Amino acid sequence: MAIVRFSPWREIDSLQKEMNHLFETFAPTMNGEEKGIAFTPAAEMQENHDAIDLKLEIPGLEAKDLDVQVTAEAVAIKGERRQETKTESQGMTRSEFRYGGFQRVISLPARVQNDQVKADYKDGILYLHLPKAEAEKNKVVKVNIG
Repeated sequence: MAIVRFSPWREIDSLQKEMNHLFETFAPTMNGEEKGIAFTPAAEMQENHDAIDLKLEIPGLEAKDLDVQVTAEAVAIKGERRQETKTESQGMTRSEFRYGGFQRVISLPARVQNDQVKADYKDGILYLHLPKAEAEKNKVVKVNIG
């Protein structure tokens, strides 16, 4: 039979990570009220020699509801969902609504020219084309041996 060393700190660390994940699911507002389950848009990033292409899934919003800010090292996306449905049938009205803001900051793997960014929002997908800075394009360095 093998001897297994028990480490209570590892178990506590694991429990803390699980609790943090649970509490991050519910995003409190500044005044302490809960606004429900936090929304984090899914992102997909592709990097090539000249640019970084970023695609974010943000359904149910219009382009005017999005705030996109780009620095040389990161992209920040903020927005607020407002969804209301109202149906009337047989003299009864049914109304549902869902509100909630979100914010996501994505670090970029290379510096970009933030004044040359091209954006398109279509069918709930935000497309960002981020051209790399000239210094990042010419990153190949010759190494002298001996």
